[in-house]
Amino acid sequence: MAGKLKVTLVKSPIGAKPKHKKTVEALGLRKLNHSVEKPDNEATRGMIFQVKHLLKVEEI
Repeated sequence: MAGKLKVTLVKSPIGAKPKHKKTVEALGLRKLNHSVEKPDNEATRGMIFQVKHLLKVEEI
């Protein structure tokens, strides 16, 4: 850990549960193929784990 993660939205959250939609929004992802860099910590990992079926994650 202690690095950064590049998180990319690869699947639309339109049909997802409302909680998952809010998690995607909280990660800062807005549109398909939009990427953000997040710190690699437990909170971020937990959010990513919850919606891992919608995301692509790369370590930087």
